[in-house]
Amino acid sequence: MTNLLTEEMAVSLKGRDFIGLADYSPAEVRYLIDLAIDLKRKQKAGEVYHPLKGKTLGMIFEKSSTRTRVSFEVGMYQLGGHALFLSRNDLQIGRGEPISDTAQVMSRYVDGIMIRTFAHRTVIELARAATIPVINGLTDLSHPCQALCDYQTVLEHKGRLEGLKVAYIGDGNNMVHSLMMGAAKLGMHISVATPEGYEPDDEIIRLSKENAAETGSRIVVCRDPKEAIADADVVYTDVWASMGFEAEQKERELAFANFQVNEELARYAKSDYLFMHCLPAHRGEEVSEGVIDGKHSIVFDQAENRLHAQKAIMAAIM
Repeated sequence: MTNLLTEEMAVSLKGRDFIGLADYSPAEVRYLIDLAIDLKRKQKAGEVYHPLKGKTLGMIFEKSSTRTRVSFEVGMYQLGGHALFLSRNDLQIGRGEPISDTAQVMSRYVDGIMIRTFAHRTVIELARAATIPVINGLTDLSHPCQALCDYQTVLEHKGRLEGLKVAYIGDGNNMVHSLMMGAAKLGMHISVATPEGYEPDDEIIRLSKENAAETGSRIVVCRDPKEAIADADVVYTDVWASMGFEAEQKERELAFANFQVNEELARYAKSDYLFMHCLPAHRGEEVSEGVIDGKHSIVFDQAENRLHAQKAIMAAIM
């Protein structure tokens, strides 16, 4: 990417919300990934880079977190700024204050808001009312920060993204929604295998295929894990019962019994496949120990890249 294009991209992203990858062009998504890789290089080399000096990120958590909290908080520090952790009990939204009021008040105090919550509409309402950038740290519908760092990690390991095949085996949840959209934006192919009744959201499938038509990506949703994983460059799974669905654990264990990513299933992928999981993982359920702790696994590279991808998002929009 030329310096002129980079400058134009930086201007176009400033002040934007980061709600989902659907809101960003293929070039913008790739720019953020390249920026994440550059920020990672700077950090590893010990270079001081403080584009957010004097700025503050308000972090609203309605869901518990390890990677999201630590990576955003450390990321803001490394960019020269400061992060505030705000649980539901710390804010008046826990006592019924409208999210729009919270957005307007916080807009007078901080320079950006990251929210990790349940309902996607909460993020939408927050962004509509706020006058500062809002970042979706996770909702029940999507997890765009994770998908961005995932594709950064694939690029680092494979040297390219276009034309690679991702196989996602498991629940059609927020994670696969963002992976599908990311693949469509980046010209990658993705095959998703889920049990009946656990498919990705129909509107997300439609929107992903619409975007895929522009980049040459292929989006496939099927029932057979072997069909999905055939010749895959990347194999991805997630927990069977995401946060908020714990009451369905036993029911889901039965439905997903044939959807474990294990050594037998992985034989259908390419011999140099990468295994990915957004963590936390349940070894012995959605993935065998041999796979997640084996030579193909890059799950901790993914986890590390949450820091760098989110730094890229914050640096670009804040």
